[in-house]
Amino acid sequence: MSVLSDATDLGDVDEPLRLFDAWFAEAKQSEPRDPEAMALATVDADGLPDIRMVLLKGHDERGFVFYTNRDSQKGREMAAQPKAALVMHWKSLNRQVRVRGPVSIVSTEESDAYFASRPRLSQIGAWASKQSAPLESRMAFEKAVAVQTARFGLGTVPRPDYWIGYRVTPLVIEFWADRPFRLHDRVEFRRSAPDAAWSKTRLYP
Repeated sequence: MSVLSDATDLGDVDEPLRLFDAWFAEAKQSEPRDPEAMALATVDADGLPDIRMVLLKGHDERGFVFYTNRDSQKGREMAAQPKAALVMHWKSLNRQVRVRGPVSIVSTEESDAYFASRPRLSQIGAWASKQSAPLESRMAFEKAVAVQTARFGLGTVPRPDYWIGYRVTPLVIEFWADRPFRLHDRVEFRRSAPDAAWSKTRLYP
């Protein structure tokens, strides 16, 4: 029997978003910490790639959603170049997913709903942090948190206008699965537009 044979051979898969749903569900059961963690790659004004970790907070047929400060470095980069790449790597499963596509801002209703679900201190932190701006000291940040805590008292903390959600709509999704002897399974799905059909290509690992 070939060492590539497997009941979950990626060559048998034709619908990438459904496969992602299945893999993500398994990751949430097996990954010890942050199965929703993903690397987000953007490009700065000089064309230099930039990358950092964010958390996947929603996904459906429209794309992959995360939230951040619009005035942060990544927010400014996505405003100038509204496209991005994502990588999710689950070591417990020996699997990786790569996503590339255009970026759009989610609806105000979506941002409001997710912000309301956050822990209160995280909500206050969104007001206190001038994300990516220079910070003179940790004490200055803690003072800003205290100021915002007093400002909102016991009332509802509203969402700052600059704290928004972004959606990466996939035009390319690649799935990678570990196999013995580094003879890994790797399949790429591509489409020309969000409403176009997917094409599938198996790649050498």
